[in-house]
Amino acid sequence: MKLTHTTNMKRKSGMTLLELTVVILVLLSLISILFIGARAWKKGSDRAGCILNIRNVQQAVRGHANMRELAIGATITDADIFGTSGYLKDPVCPAQGVYTKAGVVPIIGALFITCDKAGSDLHAPASYTDW
Repeated sequence: MKLTHTTNMKRKSGMTLLELTVVILVLLSLISILFIGARAWKKGSDRAGCILNIRNVQQAVRGHANMRELAIGATITDADIFGTSGYLKDPVCPAQGVYTKAGVVPIIGALFITCDKAGSDLHAPASYTDW
């Protein structure tokens, strides 16, 4: 008769160093994807805010010119459009761009203000001819 000695081997609960490293790497990868998405969202919201500012100013200039029966090329001061006596507050680009104002009633299809960041990252609208 053969005697066998059996021992109850219990596995210790917990994670090995390798498993812990893999979990940390997965979490770091997910966090980095989150930051990339947040940066893209911020860039898109800045672009949309800038386009909205340009469009609002364009509509205010067109409305002012129509109400006063101003011809194309007539001078418009900042006080006519911006501030307490105007239609809008002075716009600020959300992406820290600087707006340049034309100072005159623009021709149809041209903008009264433009953003200096218009050439970067499609910051300007694709088409503004119907504004």
